[in-house]
Order: sequence, then C-alpha cells, then structure tokens
Amino acid sequence: MHKQFSTTPIFYGLGIAPKLLEILDHLKYATPTPIQQKSIPVAIEGKDLIGIAQTGTGKTLAFGIPMIQRLAQTKGRGLVILPTRELALQVDETFQKIGRPIGLRTAVLIGGASMHVQMQHIKKNPHVIIATPGRLIDHLEQKTIKLHEVKVLVLDEADRMLDMGFAPQINRILLAVPKDRQTMLFSATMPGEIARIAAGHMKLPVRVEIARSGTAAERVSQELYVVRKEDKPRLLDRLLGEYRGSVLVFSRTKHGAKKIARAVRAMGHKAAEIHSNRSLAQRREALDGFKTGKYRVLVATDIAARGIDVTGIELVINFDLPDNAEDYVHRIGRTGRAGREGRAISFATPDQMGDVRAIERLIRAALPKKNLPLLPPHRAPIAEKPRYPHPQKRQAGGPRRRRWQ
Repeated sequence: MHKQFSTTPIFYGLGIAPKLLEILDHLKYATPTPIQQKSIPVAIEGKDLIGIAQTGTGKTLAFGIPMIQRLAQTKGRGLVILPTRELALQVDETFQKIGRPIGLRTAVLIGGASMHVQMQHIKKNPHVIIATPGRLIDHLEQKTIKLHEVKVLVLDEADRMLDMGFAPQINRILLAVPKDRQTMLFSATMPGEIARIAAGHMKLPVRVEIARSGTAAERVSQELYVVRKEDKPRLLDRLLGEYRGSVLVFSRTKHGAKKIARAVRAMGHKAAEIHSNRSLAQRREALDGFKTGKYRVLVATDIAARGIDVTGIELVINFDLPDNAEDYVHRIGRTGRAGREGRAISFATPDQMGDVRAIERLIRAALPKKNLPLLPPHRAPIAEKPRYPHPQKRQAGGPRRRRWQ
C-alpha cells in the first residue's frame, strides 16, 4: 500500500531553522500563505525581494522569519519601515511572538509616543527597529540613532507610504543605511515611483507577485447602494440592525468619522473612532477594544485602511467612497481575512458614478447595485456638550452660555 503524502504547503522545507520551525509550530502556524511560501526561501538566501501582495496575505511573517533568521546568523540590525503607527505596533507584536523565545529585542519608533522612552529602547541595542518614516528621521536628526549596522531593510506597504507623501523621508533613509545590505520591498501595487526605488536601491531583486494589481479580496462579497447624502445615516442604521458581527465603517474625513461614531452610538451600538485627531493612546484603545469586542463598530479614515489587522470583521461599510480607487481595495481587504468570508457595502451618492466606474475599472468587475431597503425614521440629533460648561469661568464680554451649542 502506497503511503499518501499531503499536498498542503507547510513551513518545513522552506529553509527555516529548526528553532524557528518549533516556535511556528507552538504558535499554531501550520500552513504558509502563498506570499510566505514564495518569499521566505528567497529572503533566507539573502536576496533582494519585491513582494506584490494585498493586505491580509501574511506579509509580516514573509519578511519577519527571514530577517530574524539572518540576524541570528550574522551581526547587524534589521530595520522595518511602515506607513502608520498601528501597522508598526502590529508588526512589532508579530516579531515579539516569533522572536521572544530566542531573545529578540525590538524598538518601535513612531510618532505620538515618547521620544525619551524610545531613546531608552535604542540604548538597549535592539536587534530590529520598527519605525514610521517621520519619527525615524526625527531620531536621525537628533543623532539618537545610527543606521550603519542595518543588514536587512524592509519597506512594507511601500505604495501607501508614497501616497502619504513619505518619498523624501524614504529616500533619506535609503541613503543613511549601508549599501551592503539586503532589501525587501512589499507593496499592494507597483507604481512607477516604486520601480524607480527598486532600480536605484536594490540589487537584482527577485519579484514575487501573489495577486495582480487591483485584485480585490477573493472571499469578499461586494455591494453598492446609490443613496442621497442625507439618507446615509438611516441606511447605516438599517444595515447595523441586519448584521450581528463586528463592523468597520470608513469615512473620508476625520470630522466625518467623529460625526458617524456619534450617530452610531445614538443608534445603540458601542462604537470607537480612529483618525489623525486621536492620540496614539486613544487609537490603541479603540483598536484593542474593537479586537476584544468592547466596541462592535469602529469608524476610521484611510489612515486605518492598511493599519488594522483584525480577523473576523464581518462587514466593511464605505460610508464615503475613498478619494483614490486603490484605497477601495485596501479598505475591503479588512474583511475576509485568513481564509474567511467577508462582506463589503459601499454608499455612493448619485453624483459619484464616475468614482464608482473608476473602482470597477481597477477591480475589473462591476459592483452589484442593490435597491434601497425601507429606511428607519430619522433619529433626533444628539445634543453636543455646552461650549461653556462652567458659566462662572466665562470671560467678560464673551457670548452668554446657551443650553446647547
């Protein structure tokens, strides 16, 4: 009788060291994702790599495992550059899981956090630095860090960093690290600027592509409602009543996100918000609360489109369409992660059909249009806190306190 061999991919055979395989097994990482299966062997050999893959495909392990292994074999330091604070913290969490059993030390350098605390972490001589571009430049300018020991450099979500205007910072960082290094660049798309970075700063990179540019998450069903702007809150109210799981709602602006979160709470749901007006501590509390179920609804701007790594999000709602069609792909990639099914619903006003067509051209598919359901009645607006809660503190000559502003 012939012995049957499983065709399911496993981490064994990718060139990973036995100790790291043992850690992966202990953490119940059994099956590598396609980007991990293709990237890890190339990266472990020390070759430069360009990985094209959507968010939620397991890129952190795809560069994290090779980086940790190579740093264990040679002296030097790893540097991971990411666009947002949230993403940096999540990558650090993964590095800690994998590296803690072998004594890996990391330092996270992000805006909104104490420079003094970060300097203390730098003094402990970390093996890996995980940073956003702006804060890393701050440390370089203050000479609190040097990058001459960097042996492995990772630029993650490179297209997003360029979209956010970080090109000058990235170029400055590339000039500050040694030329004799390994560089891994990961991106969901491959615009010309990234191709120029690759040509100018990488050595014959191996290109690994998992999904073509603009590919929407395969297991995400997509729907579109054409709705008047003033009816959007009522449609959101209806959908939150239809679905029972966790919901991520995207707003185009930070002021809109605040307004939507307030409306969702008025509908009787626990809600939090993430946008640039929130402090790092507030953003972390919101994200942690969303992960644990404290908040059922998280309202976010595009700052979170690639910074939220939460499995089990049932529904993504684009309350506002994104300014950039490619951001649509990244937004809906927050659901349907880790092989699960997900759902994405977008609201478009009648004058936004051009934006809808741009999204459809990018994903090479038509967004199924749904008829508007019967909408709930308008809810009474929620009163804001009074502008002058303490009348005795009102300055002379200032406006008199009204009950509600």
